[in-house]
Amino acid sequence: MTFLRSLVGKPIELEISGQIHRLGILIDYSPEIIVLFDGTNYLYMPFGHIRNIRLALKSLPQSSEYTYQRADTILDGDDELSYRKILNESMGMLLQVYISNNQSVYGYITKVLKDYVVFQSSVYKTLFIPMFHIKWLIPYPENKAPYTLKNEVLPIAPSQFRLAGTFEEHLKSLEGKMVVFDLGTSTDKIGLLKTIQNQMAEIITADQKVLYWNIHHIKMACFPE
Repeated sequence: MTFLRSLVGKPIELEISGQIHRLGILIDYSPEIIVLFDGTNYLYMPFGHIRNIRLALKSLPQSSEYTYQRADTILDGDDELSYRKILNESMGMLLQVYISNNQSVYGYITKVLKDYVVFQSSVYKTLFIPMFHIKWLIPYPENKAPYTLKNEVLPIAPSQFRLAGTFEEHLKSLEGKMVVFDLGTSTDKIGLLKTIQNQMAEIITADQKVLYWNIHHIKMACFPE
């Protein structure tokens, strides 16, 4: 990835799946993930969603005053970056996890499994998020809390759910329970989880409509406790 080596410390523009464009200074990279500084925050972006990268034609307003300090990030030592390592290092930190244009959640990763993470949100409580659908995550300073909540009311305790190794296995273990997919952006994504079979989730909605969702297109799942 020699082309990226020449761009470190320079402003770049990224096109991300979903017709999203981000501008920032390239801080670090690996075959799995890149680190971008947008003038305010560090963004950790899995490569799988990046469609193209180019040298930006304009600079960030803050870039002339910016000096990169590895200690400012959640990177640990000089080891090569990996997506899983970033997820593990960010456990317990306040994060913004960006999924799509209308789905961004704030909270804490409490567990990293084989292909999904367990995420505790002040609003949605326990969320199960497949790693593949995370477009980027932003860590916030230790002295920040979502919605100015006090630490004692933040839901950062481990989930009470019994966790399975993969996202599909976890959904299957919760057959027979109420489920909300993708934060309930459609009434077709809220219902009774009947079965998980052949990578399809069968749910029955409030009006007793039966739908089958391809689990690879489920960005988040939560089970009202």
